[in-house]
Amino acid sequence: MARMRGNRTGGALCLAAAGFVAACAHVPTAPVELEARIARQSAALLDRQDIDATIRRIAPEASTANTGLDRLGLFAALVRLDPKVAEARKAIATARAGARASRQAAGPTLMLTSEYANDPAARSPWLLGGALDLPLDMGGQRSARIERGDLAVLMARQDFAETLWSERMAVRRELVEHLVQTRRAGLAASILALRDRQIAALERRAHLGETAALDLYPYRALRSQEARALADAGAQAAVARARIAGLIGLPEQALAGVDLVWSEFDTPPTAPAAPLSVSARQQAVAARADVLRAVTAYDQAQSDVRAELARQYPAISLAPGYTWERGLVKLPLSVNLALPSFDLNRAAIAAAVARRDQAGAAIEAVLADATSAIDAAMAEQGSAWSALRQIRERELPQTAAAAARADDQLRLGAIGRAEWAAAQIAALETQLAALDALARVQLAQAGLEEALRRPLDGPELALKRDQLEMLP
Repeated sequence: MARMRGNRTGGALCLAAAGFVAACAHVPTAPVELEARIARQSAALLDRQDIDATIRRIAPEASTANTGLDRLGLFAALVRLDPKVAEARKAIATARAGARASRQAAGPTLMLTSEYANDPAARSPWLLGGALDLPLDMGGQRSARIERGDLAVLMARQDFAETLWSERMAVRRELVEHLVQTRRAGLAASILALRDRQIAALERRAHLGETAALDLYPYRALRSQEARALADAGAQAAVARARIAGLIGLPEQALAGVDLVWSEFDTPPTAPAAPLSVSARQQAVAARADVLRAVTAYDQAQSDVRAELARQYPAISLAPGYTWERGLVKLPLSVNLALPSFDLNRAAIAAAVARRDQAGAAIEAVLADATSAIDAAMAEQGSAWSALRQIRERELPQTAAAAARADDQLRLGAIGRAEWAAAQIAALETQLAALDALARVQLAQAGLEEALRRPLDGPELALKRDQLEMLP
């Protein structure tokens, strides 16, 4: 009879072990097929329907360009296709999984025992038993662990916002570069055509003996410089387009034939009439993702301090058991104490406090950087707008009027073709200067947006931020 009970106990343990193995999760392997990934990346295409659907989701009230890609379309492509943004979004999912795992208590420890005794007086020679060591997951260590998991989710979301923002700013700057260099190439081509007409007129004069042939060399040197400027502008426009494609996760050929549109490029928002108020500056600094991340890092360090403080007290676990000892059933219960280190965890507590102090110093550094960035961006925006106004209000009208007078004088025969070409070239060169000033204003606007960490104009103002993390 005793032997039958022992067999039943062993069979129950075997069934429990089999059930435990069957309940375990199984995750298939996912090897990295590098060649397939490279081929897929190289063959990626711009799906305009997918981009339009993304726009309707993240900015349902915004209007988009009928043809080409405007700033909102590029942002939607960035959100949908950029590998860095996708990685940051996956990091949020990872942090959420870690937060769920932090709420699970540590598993029990199972100890099985068996003993054989050759005692003729005993009812059975076997002793079979088992015990579970159940840690009591409570108190400061549990709350600190859960809090740290929740803070990890918050930090991952802030990292996502910072990644998305930095990628958006990179695309904006490359779009400015592309548009400026494209226009520069057009103006450079017009200047080069006028220079050729001027040189042709001067060559006719030299052939007639009205001027020395040596007088043409400065004009030919200018022509060589202008030809190089034309080639450089075209190349830089192409490079900026390739960089935009790379930023949104596409090969260069995926944007072939796609117009990059910015309808308000020539009319950026004017500089603010007065500096930001103290409250507005504080709100801008407090809303920056890097500042919020530094505060979250400090909160994590504070959680570590609380966890180390909790570890200076013994950790308690219960160990209920079952023993079948040669026909006799026993139900033992043990209480185990995991004692702290001999210094009562003071060294670990001091280390955690030091890390918290370091995180507090990091907040001060980030705040200082944010404040100085806002001041510098606002100063640059004001200076850039002053230079643009100077060119648009004074230099452009003057050179345009001079070019118009040259047209009239050429019709009247008062000047030659070479002088007329010089006046037209001067007007185009002033347009180049105005284009450079406009580019500076656009980059200054981008710098102010980056300092404030929020869009100040354009279709991005219509974004619904809660949808950005939820895209697949």
